[in-house]
Amino acid sequence: MSRRSFLSAGVVFFCLMANQALAQGRDPATLRVALLPDENATTLIQNAQPLKAYLERTLNKKIELIVTTDYSSMIEAMRFGRIEVAYFGPFSYVLAKSRAPEIEPFAVGVERGAPTYNSVLIANATGGVKTLANIQGKPFAFGDQASTSSHLAPRAYLLKTAQLDGDKDYKPVFLGTHDAVARAVQAGQVPAGALSKPILDSLISKNVIDPAKIVQLALSEPIPNYPIVMQGNLAPALKQSLRDAFLNVKDKEVLKSFRVEGFVATDDKAYDVLRETAKILKLDVGKMK
Repeated sequence: MSRRSFLSAGVVFFCLMANQALAQGRDPATLRVALLPDENATTLIQNAQPLKAYLERTLNKKIELIVTTDYSSMIEAMRFGRIEVAYFGPFSYVLAKSRAPEIEPFAVGVERGAPTYNSVLIANATGGVKTLANIQGKPFAFGDQASTSSHLAPRAYLLKTAQLDGDKDYKPVFLGTHDAVARAVQAGQVPAGALSKPILDSLISKNVIDPAKIVQLALSEPIPNYPIVMQGNLAPALKQSLRDAFLNVKDKEVLKSFRVEGFVATDDKAYDVLRETAKILKLDVGKMK
């Protein structure tokens, strides 16, 4: 065999092996699992220790829990393969999917028997906001810009229900996390704001928020719950193991960290309603950070 033929055969062999490896998918010894940065990072990591132990035991892999600085950095981490599994907010998932089409939602939390939840709009109990109409001309607190229940859903609700258009009829103030919104409203730093109803309930149960210092103005329409998402290039057997691990989890301590009763299967189509909501608000999903 000539040198040229030998080299050509080597290139073909290398390409075949590379294609075979690609078809088999990635099966890393350590799985990096990102938690949605909607509360204090230390609290999230601490609360997720039962999840870490459960996944290490079930998958027979090392689990590294990650909390990024904000929603945008989590989306970018998923996009560039720096994490294998992520617990996204509904709208932050939609944004991530627009930038990384290969990622796959596979499980969604169930609360009160349904894979949906609500955003709650709240006001300071002694402030000047008693109704949605009172928000006119005042600051209104949201969490992260990519948050569903602490931005997208309540902003759409205010537009649809009270004809209040953000930036024009009131001043949006972004505080980053759900708990920051609740604390700011309770303290009177902003007259009103919005966050996830399950997170508010959790903050009240932990005595972080005093229910006597806030009032509920409204609840949004049901929102598809937070999805668990994985990289599309993982090995098929690992993907199935991840599905089984989440869909079959019964450990109450694990479920408590997600504030859900259990998980059911989901897919990308379940989040089309949020893409439609973005259109109502005239938000270009592809250009949002």
